Amino acid sequence: MPRIKFHTLGCKVNQYDTQSIRERFLEHGFEEERRASRKAEVYLINTCTVTSNADQKSRAAIRSCIQENPKAKIIVTGCLVTNDSRQLARIKGVSFIVSKSFFAEGISSFCSRTRAFLKIQDGCDNFCAYCKVPLVRGRSRSRPLAEIVQEAGRLAENGFQEIVLTGICLGAYGRDLKPRISLVEAIAALEKIGGILRLRLSSIEAGDLSEALIDKLAESGKLCRHLHIPIQSGDDAILKNMRRRYTRSYYAELIRKIKQKIPGLALTTDCLVGFPGETEKHFQNTLRLIKSIIPLKVHIFPYSRREGTLAGSKLSGEIPAGIIKERVERLKNCAAACAKDYKQGFLGARMPVLFEGEAKGAPGYWEGYTDNYIRVLLKSRRSLKNKLVFVRLRNISGDCALDKIRGGCYKDERIK
Repeated sequence: MPRIKFHTLGCKVNQYDTQSIRERFLEHGFEEERRASRKAEVYLINTCTVTSNADQKSRAAIRSCIQENPKAKIIVTGCLVTNDSRQLARIKGVSFIVSKSFFAEGISSFCSRTRAFLKIQDGCDNFCAYCKVPLVRGRSRSRPLAEIVQEAGRLAENGFQEIVLTGICLGAYGRDLKPRISLVEAIAALEKIGGILRLRLSSIEAGDLSEALIDKLAESGKLCRHLHIPIQSGDDAILKNMRRRYTRSYYAELIRKIKQKIPGLALTTDCLVGFPGETEKHFQNTLRLIKSIIPLKVHIFPYSRREGTLAGSKLSGEIPAGIIKERVERLKNCAAACAKDYKQGFLGARMPVLFEGEAKGAPGYWEGYTDNYIRVLLKSRRSLKNKLVFVRLRNISGDCALDKIRGGCYKDERIK
C-alpha cells in the first residue's frame, strides 16, 4: 500500500482543499503517513501565494519533501501553481504540477481536528490593490445549498460538533446562485442539522455584514460570538489606495453596533503594515483604531510586493524594510495589550468550552475554545477531546485562560 504525506500552507480554504484531496487518495488505496521519522512514496504540497513569505515557505516545503525522499513522487498544487507553475516545474525532483479546483467532491472528516472547516464559497471579485488572490482563485462562486447541507450532515454524523464556514470571500456566498440566496439563509439551514452545536464564521468583509446577518448572530443559539473582520489599515487615504470599500469611521461604527447587539463578541482582524505611501501619521491612525475596537487577535502582515496587482505594478512610495519591521513590532505590542484587556473581562465567568485535544507543552492539560474564541487550558485526568464542558475562567496566562483544578480532578458539568 503506497504511503502519502500532505503539507498544507496558507488559509482555511487551503486546509479544506487538502482534506478533499486526502479523501480522494485514501479512497484509492493510499495510506497516510503522519510520522516525521518515516518516509513516504508520495508527497503532496498544497501551496500558498498570499505574500512573498508564503511563496518562500511553499518552495521550502517542496524542497524539504524532495530531500526527505529523493525517490518519491512530488505533487505540487495550490495557489502558487497558478502563476508560477513553470518555475516550480524547474525544481529538480518535482513530479507533477496540478492546477485543479477540488470544489465539488466534498469531505466527510477533517484530519486531526475536532472542528471541521466547510468551504461554501471560493474566489473573490474585490481586487484589492495588494492582493493576488482573485488572480489565482478566480471570480467568486458559491456551492449549492443542498450540497452544503448534505456535507455538514455527514460531518455531524462523524462526530464534528463545530463547523467553521469558510470561503475566500465568505460574505459573497449565494450572490451568483440561481435563485440567489444569502449567507443568512445558508446559516438557517445548517442550524437545523442535529449534532452540530456550533457554527463559526471565518473571515468576512465589513461591507458584507448586513443587518440581517448581525441580527442572526444576535439571536442564534449555534452561531459563535466571534467575527474575523479585516481592517488592513485605520487610515482613510491608505484604505482608498488599497481599494478597500469602507472608511475608518464606517468600520468603527460597525464594530460598535455589533458589540452593542452581541455582548461579549470577540473580534479578530487582519492588518497590513507598510503599504506603499504609508506615513507615520497613517500608521498612528491604525494604532488608534485597533485600541478603540479591542480585538482578541490581530493577524499582522508586512506588505510585500505582488506581481500583477495594482500596488505591485503602479503605486510608488515603497516603505523601507526597517521601518516596516519596527511598525510591525509596535502593532504587535498594541494587539497584545488589547487581547489581554478583552480576556480580562471574562475572568470568573463560567463558559462552555469545546475541547480539541491535549495541550502541547502542558502535560495533563486539555486545550479548547469558548464560543468567543478564548483559548482555554484545563487540567483533567480523563480525556476531554471533543467534549463541550462548562469551565470557569480563573486566570489569564499568555494567550490562554486557565481553570486550575485541585489534584488534577475535574468534576464537570458536561453539556455533551
